[in-house]
Amino acid sequence: MSPRLRLADADSARDALTFAGRAAQAGADGVRLQGAGGVLAMTAAPLAPQGLLDRTPTVLAMRVLAADPELECDLVVAELAASDEPAALALPDTAIAPAWAGIAPPRAGWEPRGRIAAATLASRAQWGIAAVAERLPQNPGEDAVRAIRGAVWGAPDEELLGLPLGVAFAAFAFGFIGGEEDARVTQAGRWTRVTLRRGHVLTRGPAVSGLTPVRATGR
Repeated sequence: MSPRLRLADADSARDALTFAGRAAQAGADGVRLQGAGGVLAMTAAPLAPQGLLDRTPTVLAMRVLAADPELECDLVVAELAASDEPAALALPDTAIAPAWAGIAPPRAGWEPRGRIAAATLASRAQWGIAAVAERLPQNPGEDAVRAIRGAVWGAPDEELLGLPLGVAFAAFAFGFIGGEEDARVTQAGRWTRVTLRRGHVLTRGPAVSGLTPVRATGR
């Protein structure tokens, strides 16, 4: 029998399966599963750079679910599947190790930064999807697709408090936008988190470049 991921109930299991399916549709390389204390945090990266010259921002989607109190795990899997147990999902035989899973946002120290209307997130996501489609040539190669996606989704957007447009894409692609609400925006160091009722979107700021300041030494 394949290994199982045990959730708190059947609804939580269906929710986890939906998240994994949306991650695959958004082009995410696997789903990270972190379970402890009756809680399962599912994280996926619909956008992540590959290489030093890649302009694609690091954008993570996160959903927190109720899990079996005895569940303890931290792994990344390529897929999840339903099982013959309503509250459990089948795991693949092996885990994967994508580069994005090696970085983790802080757990504390988040400070308020502002709010973004859910309707704004939706409209900016739809604009970005149209912009990507418009710029793609016929029969584009993988490198061309990645370059165009990085240019569109990596651009800072004034309507999103200067965050990359990819934040709106993640919120839209994972179904976090529903009804009228204002997403809370908080920041901790280089990380920014956009929180909606259905989930979180996290993005890491640009890498530090250039020379560090000169420091005096001795007397």
